[in-house]
Amino acid sequence: MKTNIGVFFGGRSTEHEISVISASQAMHAINREKYDVTPIYITKQGKWYTGDALFEVKNYRNVPELLKQCEAVYMEPCFDDYNLYKCKKAVFGSNVLTHLDVVIPVLHGSNGEDGIFEGVLETIGIPYAGCNTVSSANGMDKITMKMILKSCDIPVVDYLWFTDKQWFAEKDALIEKVEKQLGYPVIVKPANLGSSVGIGRATNREELMEKVDGAEIYSTRIIVEDMVEELQEINCSVLGDTDEHQSSVLEEPIKSGEILSYQDKYMGGTKGAKGMQVSQKRIPADLPEAETKRIQFLAGETFRVLSCHGVSRIDFMIDRKTRDIYVNEINTIPGSLSFYLWEATGIKFDELMDKLVQLALKRKREMGMKTVSYDQNIFSLGKGLKGGKMQK
Repeated sequence: MKTNIGVFFGGRSTEHEISVISASQAMHAINREKYDVTPIYITKQGKWYTGDALFEVKNYRNVPELLKQCEAVYMEPCFDDYNLYKCKKAVFGSNVLTHLDVVIPVLHGSNGEDGIFEGVLETIGIPYAGCNTVSSANGMDKITMKMILKSCDIPVVDYLWFTDKQWFAEKDALIEKVEKQLGYPVIVKPANLGSSVGIGRATNREELMEKVDGAEIYSTRIIVEDMVEELQEINCSVLGDTDEHQSSVLEEPIKSGEILSYQDKYMGGTKGAKGMQVSQKRIPADLPEAETKRIQFLAGETFRVLSCHGVSRIDFMIDRKTRDIYVNEINTIPGSLSFYLWEATGIKFDELMDKLVQLALKRKREMGMKTVSYDQNIFSLGKGLKGGKMQK
């Protein structure tokens, strides 16, 4: 019997379409002589579907027609139940459609890359590739991520953050705080989105108000960062787990404006987006050897201190004037799974997918050796319980 890989993608996210593209690439790269693949597409409304028609990106041009060719499915939130069930109950026979052995989430952005979906998988107990609930949540939230990195002496730019309610209640005070502590220009971002969604540059008070008003549409928490004006952006992928990992070659994305936009990332130079590998970039990045090694080291350290797993991409900023290097953010489920960086490093896409499966199974074995509960039943002791309350 082949190992059956369930690939989850789509989701309730602003990065829904990019997830579909990345998952299609990943599924086509999996070695079918070694593995079976079950695609599980999560619609923008949060419904789950599976079917062979989900393998081809062109079918998503008409999602209602696509779903007519698919089966609505679900998983039970019960530990050790790896079955995929049909939503439409069978009159006779089993409602089990298939049994999954391991899951590879390819869900970009909110409700997928932020730990929410990973929590479902951990409840079920199925082996899965990628960061766990905690590291996914910390990696997705730009504020929490920067707090952790700064406390571990990993360089990040100066920043401030506040909630949307604070913004509406204390707008003047927050503006003054930004101007006093950071000064213009600044970058305004929603705290928990990727793919450059909701991000804007502000060079004065009016633009700051405009950009914050635009960012709070997407998130309850806003981060305002000091802007590196003479910016060089560099990306590096990391593969492995907290204790054993390796860094890829570096890439330099080519942007059309001052900020690398959604269009730069996914639409650059193509008639139809095919994932991160189609955007304009320089691989390997043309940097001095010392800077290359420094960035690869910081990428590995970022991966380590955030307790990451699987494959991630860490995005860096270099100040061209000072050559100071800063970690900008981490993508715990990167676009196209950063396969193009690993191919440039010497690991083919099918080998990358195989490594993700093996990492998932390894983590499952290791977690199986940890104690998660005590055998002792305190209710059988007959003491210390009084009127339904425990005496300390």
